Amino acid sequence: MDTRFDQSNASANVIGIGRIILNENNAIQGDSRMKKIQRTEQEWKDLLSPFEFVVLRQEGTEQPWSSPLNTEHRKGVFKCAGCGLDLFRSEAKFDSGTGWPSFCEAIEGSLDTRKDFKLVLPRTEYHCARCGSHHGHVFNDGPLPTKKRYCSNGVALRFEPDKSDEPN
Repeated sequence: MDTRFDQSNASANVIGIGRIILNENNAIQGDSRMKKIQRTEQEWKDLLSPFEFVVLRQEGTEQPWSSPLNTEHRKGVFKCAGCGLDLFRSEAKFDSGTGWPSFCEAIEGSLDTRKDFKLVLPRTEYHCARCGSHHGHVFNDGPLPTKKRYCSNGVALRFEPDKSDEPN
């Protein structure tokens, strides 16, 4: 069982600030009161498509410009494809020109982060705080006021439009 993102396994240097937990590297560790979802590898394979499994559970990356969510402009919420947790509001979405859905702000307590050293330069990857699914990386080159760019794999998200934004 993968417990890398289980709060009970966090280091002793974790401190609580309201609903957000910061570790010793000031990485956001999600809402510590949130009930975590843990599934076996087989349960994830049964739940997800093969490509979703590669991205969400094995930290794969989809090809840029391949997600229909790049052109999603309705009001609503972007949810984790693994567990349905609300991650981003549509108001936080922007066109970063990278080919992946990008957001300048996450819903408070919805994400965990950690350093990723898979490339030469370290990056900060983010995961769903409830199920630990990999979504993408966050960079400090986004728009004001946050200057954040949460660069997401579209396959890792589900979009739920606001009921008020749908035609009658």
